[in-house]
Amino acid sequence: MLKIGFFLSGLLIFGWSAKAQEVSASDSYLSLYQKQLPFFQELISGGLYADSPRNFDGHPFFETRVFGNGVLRINEVNYEGVPLLYDSQADWVVTFHPIHNQKILIKSEKVDEFELQDGSEFRNFKGNESYTHHSNGFYEIISDGEIKVLAKHHKELKPVKELGDYTKVFVAYEDLFYWNNGNFESVSRKSQAINLLGLDKKEAKQALKASGLDFKRNMEQSLAILANLRTKGSDTFEGFSK
Repeated sequence: MLKIGFFLSGLLIFGWSAKAQEVSASDSYLSLYQKQLPFFQELISGGLYADSPRNFDGHPFFETRVFGNGVLRINEVNYEGVPLLYDSQADWVVTFHPIHNQKILIKSEKVDEFELQDGSEFRNFKGNESYTHHSNGFYEIISDGEIKVLAKHHKELKPVKELGDYTKVFVAYEDLFYWNNGNFESVSRKSQAINLLGLDKKEAKQALKASGLDFKRNMEQSLAILANLRTKGSDTFEGFSK
C-alpha cells in the first residue's frame, strides 16, 4: 500500500496553539511542500471551513477541537501525518493549510478512511442512507471483523435556557450498528443483539459475564464480544435474523 508522509519531521517545526492553531513555515519547506505533494489540491478541494459562533458552548468536533496528526486514505493511498479534525455535527473531515493558516474541508466523497491522532478509525460506508444521521457516511470502526460494530457519532445544537454568554450548546450522541455484507442493523439492547446474530441466549450471556463488562456501560465492547462469538461459531453466518 502506497504511503505518503504529509509533513516530514526535521524539515518543519509546527508552532501549534490551541487557540489560534498557528503554523510557521520556512521558504525551504514551501518548495518541498509543493514538490512532495502533487495531489495536495485534490486533498483540500472542499473549500474553507467556517468555525461555529463564539456564543455556542462547546464545539462540533469529535473528542477535541485541537488538531492532531492522523492518517488519511484517498484512492488507495495513505497520507500520514496529516493534521485532522472530525466535525461530527456536519460529518466533515477537516485539515489545516500550513501556508494560508486556515481550516480546510476535505471532500467527503474522496475519503475512504481516516484515523485521528488518538487512534480512532473512521470509514466511509454506503447503504444506510435512510438513517437520519448517515449524512456523509463516516462511521467509527469499533470492531472490524466479518460482522462489524460501527458507531455513528453526531452532535446537535440545543438552546441554552439560562441567560449568559451562550445561546446554544453542542450535545454529543452515539448510535451503534452491526454491519455485514453491506447491511446495517441498529442495535441498542442486549436481547436485540443476541437475536440479530442468531446466538444461543445462554451461551451469549455466559460470554458477556466472562468478560466482566456491564452491557449498558460498555456497549461497544459488549457488541464486539457477541459479534466475535457468532463468527467463531460452527455455523456460517448468513445474515441478520429479523
